Amino acid sequence: MNTQIEIHTEPLNIQSCIDWIMSPHSGGIDVFIGTVRNMTKGKAVVRLEFESYNQMAINEMEKIAQHTFDNWPIQKILIHHRTGVLAVGEIPVIIAVSAAHRAAAFESCRYIIDTLKETVPIWKKEVFEDGEVWVAAHP
Repeated sequence: MNTQIEIHTEPLNIQSCIDWIMSPHSGGIDVFIGTVRNMTKGKAVVRLEFESYNQMAINEMEKIAQHTFDNWPIQKILIHHRTGVLAVGEIPVIIAVSAAHRAAAFESCRYIIDTLKETVPIWKKEVFEDGEVWVAAHP
């Protein structure tokens, strides 16, 4: 399994993620970059605060990666998630997948982000102009 799975407290580096996922064997690379948006359900977002149970989160992300390798013909998977306080426009998650063909890259990348949001123990606090709420990292 050729993976890079990490949780960071510092800003994520898009270019280093792309550099790592590149491969001469890959005809398709799909990259998902999640960003902090300025509105949620019509409320202005001030910031997001992410917390995780790091070892369990890494273990769950490794399970997702293994399932992905078992079900799609892909070559590499990168999953980076950030914790801490993030302002509007900052990046909490980058997922990248390389495969010989684009269909596998697209499908598996979508599977990874959807499953991560459902199963990985990462929580976020949404801070609005008029209050805050803790939610799972999924919508």
